[in-house]
Amino acid sequence: MKNNKAKKHWLWLILCPPLIFLGVSLIVKLLWNCILPEVLGVKSINFWQAMGILLLSKILFGGINGGFGRKIRNAKMQHFRSQSEGMTDEEKEKFREVWKERCSSGFFRKS
Repeated sequence: MKNNKAKKHWLWLILCPPLIFLGVSLIVKLLWNCILPEVLGVKSINFWQAMGILLLSKILFGGINGGFGRKIRNAKMQHFRSQSEGMTDEEKEKFREVWKERCSSGFFRKS
């Protein structure tokens, strides 16, 4: 009986993401075709074009990592906080000054 539940669990894990993606693509298509042709005068799109727009917007604006970068940032912040707990106020101030100096030049500014 336990093995049967495990198979159903894996089946759901395999089937749900594509079904959700198809459903969201349909919603994008319907919203696009209901709103944008009247507002902006663009053409109506089909389902596959909506899927492509959804995928392109995910790549351009959401990234592909699925929030993994956010987890890394949070781990780095926890690491810095744990390191700064043992510092005195003078050490913290010196650390801030050094990093302020490093970051003030900017990436595109010429020195």
